[in-house]
Amino acid sequence: MNILILGAGGREHTLAWKLKQSPKLNNLYVAPGNAGTAEIAKNIPVGVNDFEGIKKAVLANDVNIVVVGPEDPLVNGVHDYFLNDSELKNIPVIGPQKAGAELEGSKEFAKEFMIRHNIPTAAYESFTAETLQEGFKFLETLQPPYVLKADGLAAGKGVVILEDIADAKEELKTMLVDAKFGNASATVVIEEFLAGIELSVFVLTDGIGYKVLPTAKDYKRIGEGDAGLNTGGMGAISPVPFADDVLMDKIHQRIVKPTVEGLKKDNLPYKGFIFIGLIKVGDEPKVIEYNVRMGDPETEVVIPRIKNDLVEVLEAVANGTLDAIDLELDPRTASTVMLVSGGYPEAYEKGKEITGFDSVKDSLVFHAGTSLKEGKVVTSGGRVMAITSYGDNFKEALATSYENIKKIKFEDMNYRKDIGFDL
Repeated sequence: MNILILGAGGREHTLAWKLKQSPKLNNLYVAPGNAGTAEIAKNIPVGVNDFEGIKKAVLANDVNIVVVGPEDPLVNGVHDYFLNDSELKNIPVIGPQKAGAELEGSKEFAKEFMIRHNIPTAAYESFTAETLQEGFKFLETLQPPYVLKADGLAAGKGVVILEDIADAKEELKTMLVDAKFGNASATVVIEEFLAGIELSVFVLTDGIGYKVLPTAKDYKRIGEGDAGLNTGGMGAISPVPFADDVLMDKIHQRIVKPTVEGLKKDNLPYKGFIFIGLIKVGDEPKVIEYNVRMGDPETEVVIPRIKNDLVEVLEAVANGTLDAIDLELDPRTASTVMLVSGGYPEAYEKGKEITGFDSVKDSLVFHAGTSLKEGKVVTSGGRVMAITSYGDNFKEALATSYENIKKIKFEDMNYRKDIGFDL
């Protein structure tokens, strides 16, 4: 089996690490990959949205399955591109077709899907530049804080939460009229603020059956105590300690099942991962958002807890036989801490040499924003490396990660020292 992973982050390195363990794997390719994937797979210098370049790589390397890491190519229709090409149509793609990818591609589409299938979520309305005044009036009906979401993909930066109504109105105008997020904010969803604690549930479906993967909780803010700007994620824990059997049963019955059934009812072809971002309000789970791929850094704690041969699992997704698979999970907790470039999530410098990661013991090192330069591993992104460890509980797992982080060095390295603080 020859497999190609699309992407270049920690999620893709983790998937590569897991697939590499399979006796069914022959050759593993990652496009474009990073310095970490280069050690265990062959990196191909092709961008995730360069569909023609991907086609050439797939045919030249006799690839049998394509695993799509990030959301962009899915929303742009990479799966449909394969199905519509006579040379590619029989090569399975793990990731939904363009129509299903709208669950992440459009906040408005996702909200309408949830309402249609009675999936619990926050009350909302959608607005455009033409309906700006109605947007102002809707804000006046809500209690603060005010939640504004750019409808389209905005690289994780399209959600703004504000306490003051005047600021909220100004932000709405900036998003709609001044196109703060370009086309992504041509439509803005305003929704009621939900107070509670967040968690993520991951589902893998072949379009017929589905498997619920381990839960995870990630930490998005740059600063300790969840202060400061949103990032792509500063760390994560799996399983989530407060996700007991009672809560998980509610999530399964009210959210997971209706989501998979809803995809079928709406004729949205879907083979791949569904990331359900949830909030526990009191004792009740509600959906904040859907993503149509695995999260990052949640992948770095979810995938290491799956004991199954991942090649076998993905084959079952491709063949529509996922129901025949029994998921085996590691009972231990996995925790990860993300090392980031100084200045991130705002401006930061690249090309800083990274040392010490090869002397890490009892932790897994997943490269995120790294590349090779003259034989040295250097930083190439805001989030640089995820350090994952196992433990009997999240504190034990984190202690191991933090101990190993002391060995790793690059200029202006930053990380959160309080992952799990709210548990």
